[in-house]
Amino acid sequence: MDLKVQKRIAASLMGISPKRVWFDPNRLEEIKESITKADMRLLVRDKAVQKKQKRGISGFRSKKIKAQKSKGRRKGAGSKKGGRNARINPKKEWMAKVRLQRRFLKELKVKSLINIQNYRNLMRKVKGGFFRSKRHIKIYLDEHNLAIKNGKNQ
Repeated sequence: MDLKVQKRIAASLMGISPKRVWFDPNRLEEIKESITKADMRLLVRDKAVQKKQKRGISGFRSKKIKAQKSKGRRKGAGSKKGGRNARINPKKEWMAKVRLQRRFLKELKVKSLINIQNYRNLMRKVKGGFFRSKRHIKIYLDEHNLAIKNGKNQ
């Protein structure tokens, strides 16, 4: 049964695309006989002809990507758009590193594992950016025998 003309008339009446026109399968004979806009208006009023809901944009893909990102995926080189300094603020990185190193040195001083002179010297080195990390400080202390163990310099 060809209902292209009826679909076109119904679509123009409702101000939608013919793709969105729905015909009641039980009243197809009645719909086929309606060839004027007036006939079609009656069928629309009787709910024999209705609008289908507009197709939206599926959220499935975005939800899936979000779930993957929450698991730490999609962080490879191909996903990165900015350089290292664009992605991580160098100043904030510096502040975090220096705070960690200073906290570590204060801990050593409080536990009396380094004397005041060494503490001051190491603090100046931290300020100057000499140490790369907390581990680098530990290596430096071992290499230069600055850590006090058993009440004396090792």
